[in-house]
Amino acid sequence: MNNINLSAAIVLAISLPYSVNAMAQNMSKSEYKAAEKNIVAEYKAAKTNCDSLAANAKDICMAEAKGKEKIAKTELEARHKPSKTAGYKVSVAKAEADYAVAKEQCDDKAGNDKDVCVKEAKAALVSAKADAKAQLKSSKAKATEREETSEARMKAKEEGSEARKDAADAKRDADYAVAKEKCDAMSGNARDLCVNNAKKLHGK
Repeated sequence: MNNINLSAAIVLAISLPYSVNAMAQNMSKSEYKAAEKNIVAEYKAAKTNCDSLAANAKDICMAEAKGKEKIAKTELEARHKPSKTAGYKVSVAKAEADYAVAKEQCDDKAGNDKDVCVKEAKAALVSAKADAKAQLKSSKAKATEREETSEARMKAKEEGSEARKDAADAKRDADYAVAKEKCDAMSGNARDLCVNNAKKLHGK
């Protein structure tokens, strides 16, 4: 998966879990246990398929299998006990799963190309987590805004604004790390110019 597709996939992933509350139906204990067993069975089957591969292809396959298992378990829990926080955990699980796969894929590269690949994967993870956190806080803040007191509404608005700012800062830092890593492929004045431009672009 290339980095552009990875970022797009993560952005899509964080937008979905927040509808969990609206769609979720209460699950019985037996339904929950059955779904849990099915997840474990699917992971074991995927792991067996990976055993036929070798080297980094096997590592990528295992990362995908583990990621799918983690996502499935987190989604199951969100359906079982739906909440805004549960939706947030699904977003994080998806972002971390995509990151684990992307990081393994970077092992097929070498030198600065590999370093940049890892930084880009990390930037996508940081961005997804920041957006998910901001969305969670904003969602909670909107719920608080419905309270009667003006003080509560004002505090909620401030928390929502702060969450969006924190997300923007985190993404800017991650993007700067990528830009700076790309500069390491250069030397001398070209590298210095590259670093300075990266600092200006990302407000450093």
